[in-house]
Amino acid sequence: MSFKWLKRYMPRGLYGRAALILILPVVTLQLVVSIVFIQRHFEDVSEQMSTEVARELRVALKGDAALREALEFGVAIVPESAVPAQDSRQWYDLSGLVVTSVLRDRLEGVQRVLLPDDRTVVLFLRDDGTVRQVVFDRRRASASNPHQLLVHMVFFGGLMTVIAFVYLRNQLRPITRLARAAEAFGRGRTLPYAPSGAVEVRAAGHAFLDMRNRIERQIEQRTMMLSGVSHDMRTPLTRMKLALSMLDDAERAPLERDVADMERLLDAFLEFARGEAGAGSAEPTDPVALVTEIVEKARRAGTEVELALVEGHGKVALRPLSIARAVDNLIGNAVRYASQCEVSVLLTEKALRIRVEDDGPGILPEDRERAMRPFVRLDPARNQDRGSGVGLGLAIAADIARSHGGVLRLGASERLGGLCADIVIGR
Repeated sequence: MSFKWLKRYMPRGLYGRAALILILPVVTLQLVVSIVFIQRHFEDVSEQMSTEVARELRVALKGDAALREALEFGVAIVPESAVPAQDSRQWYDLSGLVVTSVLRDRLEGVQRVLLPDDRTVVLFLRDDGTVRQVVFDRRRASASNPHQLLVHMVFFGGLMTVIAFVYLRNQLRPITRLARAAEAFGRGRTLPYAPSGAVEVRAAGHAFLDMRNRIERQIEQRTMMLSGVSHDMRTPLTRMKLALSMLDDAERAPLERDVADMERLLDAFLEFARGEAGAGSAEPTDPVALVTEIVEKARRAGTEVELALVEGHGKVALRPLSIARAVDNLIGNAVRYASQCEVSVLLTEKALRIRVEDDGPGILPEDRERAMRPFVRLDPARNQDRGSGVGLGLAIAADIARSHGGVLRLGASERLGGLCADIVIGR
């Protein structure tokens, strides 16, 4: 049997599932114990006591007043109009159902059975046209009301559940702290974290710290290596440029273009490989203001780009320099192959979406994943005609989106008909 349909009704958080695991057995056990105890104790005992009262009452009604007084029955003749319209009892009086049923079965002429409280039973009986009202102590007909048991069970069950949940919360807290630290590191932030809790949780925490330290060391080593590569490669390029300046114009021009291409390729490669180095740490940033500034800067530089839809307000933890680099790359990619480019921002309670659309040829669905790989040119002829791209713009934007815990999605623009590039980052 499949229980997949039940997943939609289950809590998603760790605390919610732990509470369900804790509370469900306790409540089920209390219900089972209550039902069994009420049925075997209150119902059976009340039935025996009520049967005995009915037997005594039959004897008392046939005897004189002295016998009725000795048996502690209060009997009085009342008019027909004094008989209530129906039986009555308190809503929580479970044993009252048994008392009413037994008295009606064991006595003849019972008109009404009233149980106004936990201390009194009032009967109305008809005998040879005479209506009699009989009053006696409720304790003779049934045991104490079970609602007291239910109140005690609910109170102590709730108390023990709270105590158990407090203890369970202390066990779950290290897991949630580890989850927050891992999530923050995935978004490019480093939170202070010290392993604690059970042995298994401590082991997972130490493994996470080792992994985080190893990744940080690799990033630092890569940054240092790339700094050295940048310095060492620019030196011979500078000497080549000086040597080329001494040649004739006819011979110098094509060689200078090759050197310029080499510098541009080197800059693009270093920008991609450098990643987040030098971009600063994540900080609360207004994405609307940031994107507006990026678009205005691009327009001042002569780029044909418009700021379209802007919705939402608030701040998101971002690296402003990295996001600016990613959006600039997407805008540059759009204006290189299209005549119209629009940028929009949508900020909701759960996510930030920065969208760049154009009216160019777009990218086929089967090529979109490959287009985000480094140094991939989907149409070499078009690249040669339209600009000097090296196939790193989308790759850099995708890398920056992933470093913020988000994703770069490529699709078709419904507004302009070309490429639609979305940077989606969860809040």
